[in-house]
Amino acid sequence: MARVPHVPLAQLPTPLEPMPRLSAELGGPRIWVKRDDQTGLAMGGNKVRKLEYLLAEAQELDADIVLTTGATQSNHCRQTAAAAARLGLDCELFIEHRFPDWSDDYRHGGNLQLDRLLGAAVLNFDKGTDTTIEMDRRADELRAEGRTPYVVPLGGSNVVGALGYRTAAVEILRQSDDRGFEPREIVHATASGGTQAGLLAGLAIKRSEVPLLGISAGAPESYLGPIVRDLAEGVFDLIGIERSLGSHAVVIDDSHVGEAYGIPTEGMHEAVAMCARLEGLLLDPVYSGKAMVGLIHHARAGRWSPEDHVVFIHTGGTPALFAYR
Repeated sequence: MARVPHVPLAQLPTPLEPMPRLSAELGGPRIWVKRDDQTGLAMGGNKVRKLEYLLAEAQELDADIVLTTGATQSNHCRQTAAAAARLGLDCELFIEHRFPDWSDDYRHGGNLQLDRLLGAAVLNFDKGTDTTIEMDRRADELRAEGRTPYVVPLGGSNVVGALGYRTAAVEILRQSDDRGFEPREIVHATASGGTQAGLLAGLAIKRSEVPLLGISAGAPESYLGPIVRDLAEGVFDLIGIERSLGSHAVVIDDSHVGEAYGIPTEGMHEAVAMCARLEGLLLDPVYSGKAMVGLIHHARAGRWSPEDHVVFIHTGGTPALFAYR
């Protein structure tokens, strides 16, 4: 790893905290929360770990402007804008507005308000626009002007970005060992695949047999599963380590998405309210809220015993609460 560019942006390690009241409400398992909402940069979130490697690569390439994309209330875009500001890079955000008829809170507040406050240029696109093509076109324009752009993919989910969650897996294993338990399972939200891939790679590198359950916030397992596997195997190749994933290593539950990515569900409302009122913990409506729906469902269905320890990764996204009035 010494040869892989890295720039510190996050406050690590993030805490691992017990959730005793939620655990009691569900009758088990013993639930712990990995507080990656507390990574520190511009209200935190999981993308900061990825950006430590992505923007280090941008610096190695002498980039002076960063381009990335996301939906209206993209946490990734907000964190990219913050990281670029800290490193003195310009930033352009290619925002796809999938719900143009939603409230002003959604279309202008929350993460989008913070994007502008952080100094990013916000470029607006209609639903269905291929913003990857738009970023590539803009990057060509910038090069013609003598600029050096660096394009970060949706969610920061490429092999370089996935490196960031390798370290999160190691943190979880170390912190749980310090508290005297081994997780029966690690549960988290998965969407563009980089977080899950990095976690799988980190667990495999440590030769851990702790299983990982990704709860999809949008894409079906049939689409997302191969992406996760390819990214994890890319991490092994990038750092030059001989590892492989078992045939059943990539586990994705895509049954809690609801109508579509970003659209609230009754289960999400229940999960967010339960965590707020039982633990004082604020989840977000798009990612961690729907991931908690999955955890609650599996706990009620008896996936784990009351004595099992389950770690839930809070991937951040709290600013979106203010957009989902």
